[in-house]
Amino acid sequence: MKKFSYFCLFALVVLLSSCTGKSGSGRAYELLVVVNQDLWERPAGRALYEVLDTDVPCLPQSERSFRIMNAAPQHYDGTLKLLRNIIIVDVNGQKYTQPKFRYAKDVYATPQTILTIQAPDEESFAAFVTKHGQLIIDFFTHAEMNRQIRQLESRHNDFVSTKVKSLFDCEVWVPAELSSYKEGDHFFWAGTNVATGDQNFLIYSYPYTDKNTFTPEYFIHKRDSVLKINIPGAREGSYMKTDSLLTEARAITVQGAYCQEVRGLWRIKGDMMGGPYVAHARVDEVNGRVIVAEIFVYSPDKMKRNLVRQMEASLYTLRLPGSIQSNNEIPLDGVEATN
Repeated sequence: MKKFSYFCLFALVVLLSSCTGKSGSGRAYELLVVVNQDLWERPAGRALYEVLDTDVPCLPQSERSFRIMNAAPQHYDGTLKLLRNIIIVDVNGQKYTQPKFRYAKDVYATPQTILTIQAPDEESFAAFVTKHGQLIIDFFTHAEMNRQIRQLESRHNDFVSTKVKSLFDCEVWVPAELSSYKEGDHFFWAGTNVATGDQNFLIYSYPYTDKNTFTPEYFIHKRDSVLKINIPGAREGSYMKTDSLLTEARAITVQGAYCQEVRGLWRIKGDMMGGPYVAHARVDEVNGRVIVAEIFVYSPDKMKRNLVRQMEASLYTLRLPGSIQSNNEIPLDGVEATN
């Protein structure tokens, strides 16, 4: 792991040394940890590494959440400070009495997010990052998605936005590259149909009954009934359905309101096609219905993490009836911002 980290840092220094601007550098979901090398190898550092070195959930093959590099504080110089995602480990018993997160945006470059993890000692640091592992993963995932949302604001598919507004009285931003469309009963699909990775957006609705509407079982039932009608396969009698053996659902907050996030795998019954999907199910209180916005990817034999996350950012831009598109960025909850 040391050889891998040092090689990556050497390559980055060479690359960044030629940069004269202040643009955030590095690839999406690439993350630098600034930490004393001895601490990095001890249990405290291993605890942070194990949090970061996790798979993206519900993909058909193993793909890590982040590409991790590390550098000692004395090597954290002007070139490395331009990277877009940085964690600074600050363990100091004279400065801190308890563990804490702090973050800052666009300190040395734009876009950039720097998370500082403070702790008085290594034992409390390890316990803190282990306890808040999902928060750390969501923090940097959402920071990357916010960059995608800012791009969507200036360049999104106007046709899809107009169509979704007319059919559902909702607003949404999806990538301009989605050039194929299909309309159904309380249903709309847009997709790319390109060889490099087929990215798709769905929106559909059904009546809201009670809180049981938001069980995973109910969602899968409704999803399968909608997609069987609207997403047929190439072979006669084939259609899209949910792979119920790999489904993860959790409650999240989107634009200040409850949202059921569901992610898993889809497949074409009667064919060999399949891939990952992510769905947001939200209550449209104005019209007494559930609005489901969903993305799915078909990219056989290719890595899918970035394709999924690029599209997933669009789900956070969905505005239900009565709302207006404004600041669609995802709040970086649970972390205190520095002034």
